Amino acid sequence: MNGVWEGHATGGVPAAQATVNRWIIGETAKVREAVDEALLAYRFNDAANALYAFTWGKVCDWYVEFAKPLLADPATAAETKATMAWVLDQCLILLHPFMPFVTEELWALTGRREKMLVHGDWPEYLPAELVDPAADREMNWVIGLIEEIRSARAQMHVPVGLQIPMVAIQ
Repeated sequence: MNGVWEGHATGGVPAAQATVNRWIIGETAKVREAVDEALLAYRFNDAANALYAFTWGKVCDWYVEFAKPLLADPATAAETKATMAWVLDQCLILLHPFMPFVTEELWALTGRREKMLVHGDWPEYLPAELVDPAADREMNWVIGLIEEIRSARAQMHVPVGLQIPMVAIQ
């Protein structure tokens, strides 16, 4: 990958260098594939559940939080804004069959749309083209670490605001 991930040449997928941006692009491609498979099998509940888990669990819970420092850094802000805009657009496109009125309104509110969402094309990118295994591994490790720390804090009844030292043993 030569240190710079170029992304997909078509479909407006942003080129990304930051690990978290490469990760969320791959996660978006994975959920699009899961939604397609569920819809083809008439498993609408599975498609809706996959979108819910992705939108809340990946985008809102993790990506937005991980992106905040990148948005504050002039060196990574433009890339992260482009990635976040693309991911949010993909969320609206994929959610549209399930929530047409809400997604159409949000789509129009951005003010940069040439046509209504209902007239847009369904995305055709493939996970094989967009998933970065190294970014996937790193982000899954970080997320797992944070979840384990939160779990240990809860089990030990450590107050949320209390800072505790962490020691990494290799």
